[in-house]
Amino acid sequence: MPSAYTLTVESSYWKYKSPFVITGYTFTGMDLLTVSISRDGITGRGEAAGVYYFDETGASMLAQVEAVRSKLEQGVSRSALRELLPAGGARNAVDCALWDFEAKQQGKSIWELTGLVPRETHSVMTLSIDTPEAMAHAARQIEGQRIKVKLDGHQPLERITAVCAARPDAEIVVDVNQGWSFEQLRTLAPSFSQLGVAMIEQPLPRGADESLEDYAAPITLCADESCLDTNDFEQVARRYQMINIKLDKTGGLTEALELAKLAKDHGMALMVGNMVGTSLAMAPAYVLAQLCRFVDIDGMLFLTQDREHPMHFEAGLVAAPTPALWG
Repeated sequence: MPSAYTLTVESSYWKYKSPFVITGYTFTGMDLLTVSISRDGITGRGEAAGVYYFDETGASMLAQVEAVRSKLEQGVSRSALRELLPAGGARNAVDCALWDFEAKQQGKSIWELTGLVPRETHSVMTLSIDTPEAMAHAARQIEGQRIKVKLDGHQPLERITAVCAARPDAEIVVDVNQGWSFEQLRTLAPSFSQLGVAMIEQPLPRGADESLEDYAAPITLCADESCLDTNDFEQVARRYQMINIKLDKTGGLTEALELAKLAKDHGMALMVGNMVGTSLAMAPAYVLAQLCRFVDIDGMLFLTQDREHPMHFEAGLVAAPTPALWG
C-alpha cells in the first residue's frame, strides 16, 4: 500500500493595493485558501479565492476541505475528486494541488501532462469602476495593449467613451458583472460596437438572460456568471458567443479543460478569468489561457504581496509559471 498523503489547509487574508469596484461590490482584500498535498518529500499546491457571489469565504472553503480530509489523505484521483466535492473554490484548490503533485511526482511539466504548448500570452489589465475622468487617466497608465473595463448601470456609455478616447491603440473589452437590464443592453450595444469594443461580458444577471436567445447582438457577448461549469453549457451556448472560464467556478483545471473542449467543439470562443489571487492561482489559469481568445490573469497585480517565484508581468505580457511555483 502507498504511504498516506499529508494534507495541509490554510485560509489567509491578502490585502488589495487599493479598493477594487465592480457592480454591487467593493473589495479591499480577500481570504485565499491554500491546499498542500504531500507524500515522500513531494508537495503539490493549489489556491482558491472562491465564488464571492455564492458567498464562498476562506472559512467555508476550508470547512469543505476539512470535511473530506480523511478521504483526501487516503489518496484521490482528480476524476474522483469531482464526486467528492462540488464545483467551487475548495475543489479548485485541491484539484490544482493534485495537478502540481502529479507533475512533480512524475518529473514532468504541466505542458507534458496536458499536451498543451505554451505560447506568448498577453493578459488584459483591468480597470475598476470610477468616474469617467479617473478611468481614462487609469487607462493611460496601462502599458499593455489589452484593457478590461468594469462597468455597471451608471454612466456606462460615458465611462467607456472616456476610456476608448484615452486609449485608441488598445483592444478593449467590457465586464458588466450582471449589472444591466436587457433594454440597457439593446440600447448600449450598438454604441459600444461603434466605439470598437471587442466584447461585452455578462451584461445580464444569471438566470435572467433568456432574452439573449432571440437577440442578434451587434457585438460578441461573453458568459461569466451564467456559465459555472459544464452543467451550464447547453443553455449558455444558445445565448452567448463566448465563455469566460474561471477555475474557482469550475472547481479546478480538470473541469475547466473539459468545458473548454466542449466550447471549442461547438465553435464558441473562450476567455480565461480569475477571482483575484496570487501567482499560485494564476499559474493553472495560464495553462487554460493557451486555448483562449482573451486572457484575464492579472489578479496578483491587485495584491500588496505575492508568492515566492511569482509569475512575471511586463506591459501585459505574462511569462509562463516556473515549476518552483506550480506545475
